[in-house]
Amino acid sequence: MSQSDDSKNAPLPRMEKDAALKWAKDYTAYMARIAAVELTPSTAKAHFEACIGANDEVAEDGRYSLFYYVNSPAPVTEHTRVVRTLRRELSQEGYEVTGYREFKDAYESAVFRANNKENSYRVTAETVGSGKTKPQALSFSVRTPCMLPPGAKQQQF
Repeated sequence: MSQSDDSKNAPLPRMEKDAALKWAKDYTAYMARIAAVELTPSTAKAHFEACIGANDEVAEDGRYSLFYYVNSPAPVTEHTRVVRTLRRELSQEGYEVTGYREFKDAYESAVFRANNKENSYRVTAETVGSGKTKPQALSFSVRTPCMLPPGAKQQQF
């Protein structure tokens, strides 16, 4: 919400929650498609969260961010290939890689994290599950920046 005195009241991007959720579903499906893996729709979860500012401000104007994830049953032998593919492809589409690790074992699993430089969307693909008590899977996720529903008046701080 607020990162500096100059930007804390900058206009927020506007999008209905349903449209944000559709984008998240579509984008995780796109990531899986370019990585040539399937998704398990029953694992999908969406969390709409309040935006909290740098000084713990919480607005009452309807702003939100969305965290959405869905898993793939891709075997761990494919996780390194997937994160390599995403790093290569999404880097060419305006994403800046902020975290990357290839799969080694249950303690050093695959991680790909990137931010879109233009719109601040964040995407991730990473190994989830311990492999000992929980089966390992590959999770694809997206997080939107703080957004405001169309028609809502943006609260100022």
